[in-house]
Amino acid sequence: MQGSLGYVIWTACYLAVLLGLSAYGVHRYFIIYLFLKNRKRAVVPAGRFRQLPRVTVQLPIFNEIYVVKRLLRSVSELDYPRELLQIQVLDDSTDDTREVTASCAEELRQRGFDVQLIHRVDRTGFKAGALAAGLESAAGEFVCILDADFVAPPDLLQHTIHFFTDPKIGMIQSRWGHLNRGYSLLTRMQAMFLDGHLLLEQTARSRSGRFFNFNGTAGLWRRSCIEEAGGWQHDTLCEDLDLSYRAQLAGWKFIFLPDVVTPAELPVDMNGFKSQQHRWTKGSIQTCKKLLPRIWRSELSFAIKAEATGHLVSNFAYLLLACLCVLLHPSTGGPQSGWMRTLLIDIPIFLTASVSVAMFYVCAQRELHPRTWMKQMLLLPCLLALGIGLSLNNARAVLEAIFNHKSDFTRTPKYGIERKSQAWRSCKYRPLKSALPIAELAFAIYFSYFVWFAIAHRQFLSVPFLLMFQGGFFYVSLSSLLPWSPKFTFGASRSPSPIPA
Repeated sequence: MQGSLGYVIWTACYLAVLLGLSAYGVHRYFIIYLFLKNRKRAVVPAGRFRQLPRVTVQLPIFNEIYVVKRLLRSVSELDYPRELLQIQVLDDSTDDTREVTASCAEELRQRGFDVQLIHRVDRTGFKAGALAAGLESAAGEFVCILDADFVAPPDLLQHTIHFFTDPKIGMIQSRWGHLNRGYSLLTRMQAMFLDGHLLLEQTARSRSGRFFNFNGTAGLWRRSCIEEAGGWQHDTLCEDLDLSYRAQLAGWKFIFLPDVVTPAELPVDMNGFKSQQHRWTKGSIQTCKKLLPRIWRSELSFAIKAEATGHLVSNFAYLLLACLCVLLHPSTGGPQSGWMRTLLIDIPIFLTASVSVAMFYVCAQRELHPRTWMKQMLLLPCLLALGIGLSLNNARAVLEAIFNHKSDFTRTPKYGIERKSQAWRSCKYRPLKSALPIAELAFAIYFSYFVWFAIAHRQFLSVPFLLMFQGGFFYVSLSSLLPWSPKFTFGASRSPSPIPA
């Protein structure tokens, strides 16, 4: 009797998780629909400035010795009148980066640039605090924000500033590119992940009148929009998402420009990538808790409220995926099989929870790479496996946000890596240690047994899916553990790559 009751409870939990994942799959289909419906809709400025306005370029920096020269060089090459450009170097660094930025700032001053170097001893608010501190002395009516790992294209301001001739526009976001997309399997998969979000989701939401968010960098803000929305706040780890929703709730309009590309360096080590994913996931859930009730109390249309909800709760999918990993076990492989269950449960869930993810990334790659997208899709199984392997890392972030566990803004190390010939393991910035890879390795071993069980019991249809679980956890765990092998050397005296003037 107890065994029967336990099976009923387990089955209910199993199906609830699958239905939850299916709901996220349906939402992905909706995003694809919105994208395809609106992708041809031209976005043009309402007019052009007769006299270009003053722009402040804010560069938040913290211990970025390998990329700061590249960043400042790209900003100095912006195609914009020098007398209308203010550069704010918001350097909170605690290492030799301070000397590098000071030297670069002085060089730019000698070349006639208006450069303000701000160094905070008290890093309250981390990046949000630095941006807020810089805004107090910003001279520009508009603010362009660039993280240290980005390289501004010379025409970035010329392609964006004229959209602000519409007084209702508060923010312009460009699409991220990838400087080191082909560096490794990890960077190629990251690029595909980001392409899906930065092309499909942002375009779909922007052009259909839904809320979408500033991505933290590679965008321009109207200063009065920031101030009217309540300014930069640091009670979440996603200050960009938080401010974006507050600004749009205040009535400001945002524009996403998929054809204006600002390239950046992708994390080349697994621990840095996981740290970045943890911060983004936790911050989005914190923002969800903070603003979702306010969204539903507003007078916005139901369509905007519903899509904002889907956006803000999207990372709960990682918690469901982690639960699915726990609920799966070899003795049953799920609820008892049969043609009725297959027809009513398996096929609908497969089409919504699994196929939707594949279609999402296929659609993005086909749009961006019309001639080579099929070659890109060879990595799709690896991409899905990586998402599964990240489930424990990101589920932990969701739980920390739910239970208000405090954590600092952990920067993602950048090493100035653009080519395969460049190495990062001799750099001074060390990846963070964590016990999580041990748990990920345990799941990998468990799913190895699961694969063997499926083969031994002739459950061949389930083997490809189980291999993705097994491979994803093995890849993420071993990639996290290997940098701590004695063969890897951190903290060596590698100097920043020289960047020609």
